[in-house]
Amino acid sequence: MLLPPDTCPTPMVDAERVAAVRRALPSEEVVHDLAKVFSLLADPGRLRLLAALLEGGEMCVCDLAAATGQSMSAASHALRLLRTHQVVKVRRSGRMAYYRLADSHVRLLFDLAITHIGQEEERNDG
Repeated sequence: MLLPPDTCPTPMVDAERVAAVRRALPSEEVVHDLAKVFSLLADPGRLRLLAALLEGGEMCVCDLAAATGQSMSAASHALRLLRTHQVVKVRRSGRMAYYRLADSHVRLLFDLAITHIGQEEERNDG
């Protein structure tokens, strides 16, 4: 019987390596939290807001909505989600709310993803 190309004929070839990798894997809780962060960043509207904050620094909701081409309502909703998950912070001044990135890790994630996409495009072109 012919096996599909992405299957292994034996259940485990290198038991020592498998055991070492299992010990090094993050806990289920950490993996769950990672999945939340990545799903949060998987929305184009939220990514546009993050890109705007990366470029413009602290900005009010009105300016963020205008810069990203979103409605005030959509931008506010997305920013609330990002704030709840501690990706952005808010500063209030009277009735105005100013948002900024919570820390430099977001820039690092964003820059790494852009670099990765660039490398993918180079591989596909070459």
